[in-house]
Amino acid sequence: MIRLGEPRSLGVPAPEARLHFDTELQEIGGGPRRRLLMVDDEPAFELSFYCGTCPLLFRRLETATQKLSLESVQDRLAGALEDPDDGGVIEAFGALLPEGEYLPLLLEVEPRLVVPGQQGDYFSGEQVATWGIDQFWGLPEYPHTPYYRTFETAVDADAHLYEFVVPMVPPTWNERERVEEYVALMGRGTVPTAVAISTLDVCQPSLGLADDPSTHWGLTHFLLDGHHKLEAAATAGRPVRILSLLALGEGLAGAEDSARLPAVRTQPRSARATNLKQRRRSHLRDNNSAHSGQLHRQQAN
Repeated sequence: MIRLGEPRSLGVPAPEARLHFDTELQEIGGGPRRRLLMVDDEPAFELSFYCGTCPLLFRRLETATQKLSLESVQDRLAGALEDPDDGGVIEAFGALLPEGEYLPLLLEVEPRLVVPGQQGDYFSGEQVATWGIDQFWGLPEYPHTPYYRTFETAVDADAHLYEFVVPMVPPTWNERERVEEYVALMGRGTVPTAVAISTLDVCQPSLGLADDPSTHWGLTHFLLDGHHKLEAAATAGRPVRILSLLALGEGLAGAEDSARLPAVRTQPRSARATNLKQRRRSHLRDNNSAHSGQLHRQQAN
């Protein structure tokens, strides 16, 4: 399920916003070094680098300790929003954000909790297939946080969309009783709503370096509200809705890519078959074909 609102101007001046995007400058030379998501003037996440060929990244930093829930809209979010504009939720959370253009997306997802380095981890799986391991560390990128995977689909033959929900604080910080309450509510059919600010990063590797040199569209939802709901949905295998406020102009995506995103997001879910997997399948087919031909020749003789 996906429902769209109209792109709109939201937010307050950056110095007044609890959350904003920033660029850390080098002390010498003045060039950009890191893109950052800031919460209460503290760096919360390091984001994908500007270079255009670097891999997708969301890396939790030591000062990421704050959630941004709003008590004033909790009743509206206890169940499923039916429309992005329902109940003044956008305006309420817009007051936490920096001035800018945002595209509201209302999504229904079934999240799957992923621990870095373990099964299903994007950074040690699909990302390594495209970029390889980090040449300095000799390891995959490491996000320093568990996160949720929710959706993926093909953009075209050479590009794939990967969607993530990233908690501001780890699920281990959640209150167990509240998680269990949501598990019980979801078991009775309730579909609660979470709220996130989101970015779209389109990252393309340098040519000739990868097993699967495809472009990765990373749709990353940073949770403002709904940490207990996402964990409960992942635990119970139940759906949850996410009101995403996509920050237009803050990700590594052009206007045309952002405009295509809603249509791409409505496509059927599909995993990407990497070139490495395809080559392995082709190799197996070639071996099987050669073996069959050898048998045929032996039988003919």
